[in-house]
Amino acid sequence: MATVDITSDQFASTIEGNDIVLVDFWAEWCGPCKQFGPTYSAVSEKHSDVLFTKVDTEAEQQLAAEAGITSIPTLMAFREKVLVFSQPGALNAQQLEQVVDAVKALDMDEVHAHVARSQAEAAAAAGSKPAGPQDGTQIPDA
Repeated sequence: MATVDITSDQFASTIEGNDIVLVDFWAEWCGPCKQFGPTYSAVSEKHSDVLFTKVDTEAEQQLAAEAGITSIPTLMAFREKVLVFSQPGALNAQQLEQVVDAVKALDMDEVHAHVARSQAEAAAAAGSKPAGPQDGTQIPDA
């Protein structure tokens, strides 16, 4: 499957409507992004069960900011609507294949249970502390 360019208008529905989604945050002026692009595209052709998407951070600055992108390229992987991988830097084909295989191999029952525990702990902690500004370490609900 070829890569698909997505915008902020499509981001949430893309994550929600597909089991496994990889997102490459990139920009035209970025040398490492240009090096990673052909690798990303080639690996996408081997995995028809994974949606490989690209977000142009220049055109989608608000989305990049909301996603916390501070370095490009950054690769994110979502499985069953959960962010399970996020890493800046270009990967080679073998490394990208390892990420795809690892995401496919995840025990999603375990991942969902972990997410639920983390959310419950955060809610309990928020209930015992006065509300204040977020310190950037909390991921807002999507």
